Amino acid sequence: MENEIREFIEYLHNVRHTSENTISSYHRDLVQLQEYLIHQGISRWEKVTEEVLSEYVDTLAGEHFAAATVSRHIASIKSFFHYLVENGNIENDAAEILKAPKVEKKLPTVMTPAEVDLLLTQPDAQSLKGKRDKAMLELLYATGMRVSELISLKVNDLDFRINCVNCHAGDRQRMIPFGQKAREALLDYLKTVRDSMLRDHNEDVLFLNCSDGKSMSRQGFWKLIKQYAKKAGIKVDITPYTIRHTFAAHLLENGADLKSVQEMLGHADISTTARYAGNRHNYIREIYERTQKRG
Repeated sequence: MENEIREFIEYLHNVRHTSENTISSYHRDLVQLQEYLIHQGISRWEKVTEEVLSEYVDTLAGEHFAAATVSRHIASIKSFFHYLVENGNIENDAAEILKAPKVEKKLPTVMTPAEVDLLLTQPDAQSLKGKRDKAMLELLYATGMRVSELISLKVNDLDFRINCVNCHAGDRQRMIPFGQKAREALLDYLKTVRDSMLRDHNEDVLFLNCSDGKSMSRQGFWKLIKQYAKKAGIKVDITPYTIRHTFAAHLLENGADLKSVQEMLGHADISTTARYAGNRHNYIREIYERTQKRG
């Protein structure tokens, strides 16, 4: 069973050119399924039935996994079994009957301008790590890029002549402008910090890990944001996605057109971007309730 999973993962990577985050999720989901099947006495994929998979999905729901998590598991399983059929490993697709649960679409959490300012002032402006963190946070809020895009940036992706960053998302690229504060923080980091963190002078990643001089991990940056949010006393649960959502919401609140925001965020479908504009009233109400002491 492990061989088929490994071959599927290689197929996603080499043929489908699936993102590393998606591949990691698929692999984790399928290994979990395999462990369940072995516990049920099933050691070959062709022995898996529709009933077995339905029971497995019920088990996930019974363990109180969120609907979005169960949906992702189902997507992983359906994609894998479709591959097994197409590849001739099995004859019948037992996953075909699986249906994802409805996922409630919630309004993305956004920060107030005051909360953004508070978060961005938390890094220690006198320390090397603080200067790096300041540059990362300023650039993230200035561009709304994904955390995976932020940590994979190269030094040459920055163009200070026009204050833009060349952002990579798979095979697609987009140029995103950034403002004066992000420019100042980036220049300060490049002039006074990056060389001291560098271990390998052939390394071209922009933001380096303090310990080994290599690229930061997604998990490391998530922890960084959590620490600064806690230090700032911000009550809203802040993640890199929160800053991305806030970037979009603040642009639209200040008159940016939807198409421009779509291009900066790198959304393939403008309907994904439209959720920010479509919830303007809710966003304004949320901001009001968080900033007014008297309701």
